[in-house]
Amino acid sequence: MIDINLIREKPEIIKETLKKRNQNEKIKILEFLIEKDKKWKKLKQQSDKLRSERKKLNLQINSNKKQGKNIKKEIKQAGINRQKLLKTEEEKEKLEQEINKELNKIPNLLHKSVPTGKDESKNKVIKKYGKPKKVSFKLKSHGEIIESKEQGNFERATKISGAGFYFLHDKIAWLNQAIIRYAIDFLRKKGYNYVEPPLMMRRKPYEGVVELQDFQDVMYKIENEDMYLIATSEHPLIAQYINTNIKEEKLPIKLAGYSMCFRKEIGSHGVDTRGLFRTHQFNKVEQIIICQEKDSWKYFEELLKNTEQMFKELGIPYRLLEMCSGDLGNMKAKQIDLELWMPRQGKYQEVTSLSNCTDYQARKLKIKSIDKYLNKKVLHTLNNTAIATSRVLVGIIENFQQKDGTILIPKALHKYTGFKKI
Repeated sequence: MIDINLIREKPEIIKETLKKRNQNEKIKILEFLIEKDKKWKKLKQQSDKLRSERKKLNLQINSNKKQGKNIKKEIKQAGINRQKLLKTEEEKEKLEQEINKELNKIPNLLHKSVPTGKDESKNKVIKKYGKPKKVSFKLKSHGEIIESKEQGNFERATKISGAGFYFLHDKIAWLNQAIIRYAIDFLRKKGYNYVEPPLMMRRKPYEGVVELQDFQDVMYKIENEDMYLIATSEHPLIAQYINTNIKEEKLPIKLAGYSMCFRKEIGSHGVDTRGLFRTHQFNKVEQIIICQEKDSWKYFEELLKNTEQMFKELGIPYRLLEMCSGDLGNMKAKQIDLELWMPRQGKYQEVTSLSNCTDYQARKLKIKSIDKYLNKKVLHTLNNTAIATSRVLVGIIENFQQKDGTILIPKALHKYTGFKKI
């Protein structure tokens, strides 16, 4: 959530963000928050005054006791004061809950570089790398190649699990593992700590990392339990620090997390019945950084550089697409997607997504730094997919497919596969 002080001191900046995000209907929420916050401040002043009076009364009662004076009047007044304080605190707490509920609906402030636009049509291509190869033969789909070479099976997976699942066999399965190992080794050499997180999370910590109301249609809930299958390792990797004060000398925290991920993928695209690009279950290596505010945008660039370097080494053409204001999630201040060139499809397809959530997630989760003087500051959280293997497999099969149907393996993966082609 955003800092309540922005509501108090700079409401015009929030209003401008709402307009740029095409969320004008939330201006009423902003006005509601401004009004409720004024009432909260009055209640706090009353509460502080009553506490001060209680302290004076206690001192007076103790003094009169020592002097043998009658203290009935002071005790009666102390009782009245206590009841007033309890009532004021109750009203203040109830108002705080109302404020926090509505505050969660206000999106993060946009970075000044984010392009303004209503929808994805206004997303901006900011870079292209590599020249798409021209082929003189008709490319086969990755699903067709995988099944024809008995390197996987979609039909059998559908029989037992439904659409959106798959079996991988032999060299394709090994290539999948090679991609995972490659990404993990790459990030470990860069100083990222490797972590394998839980694959399920409870609702409360999950609400800190996503807008669960909007996201839960995509997620799998465990029946009759307060548990969700994770949609990405980003979520447990960040949520593990809920209600934590991290010593300044421990920052930044850099994590490389590998996990299976689970998503319903409900929407206009549906799921692949005979393919790997859009599935209910997939493997992903994620990059996470938790840092001080002053370092936030420096690490944004680092995360982008990491992913670019990996795909350059894999030798697959890509482009960078910056999300416009109307296509940006509420928690994000800025987002850049990396899209691979898919020659059979004749278009670029998203395979990684870089986001800076600034202090939005950390404030909601109460993740702070603490210095030697016990001063605390809300931290910043950043995430970027390193590699989602199923989509990279599609990219390799389409970009390294030969006329005779063989698939060449990118050189960077040879030491992990032990073979150079399929």
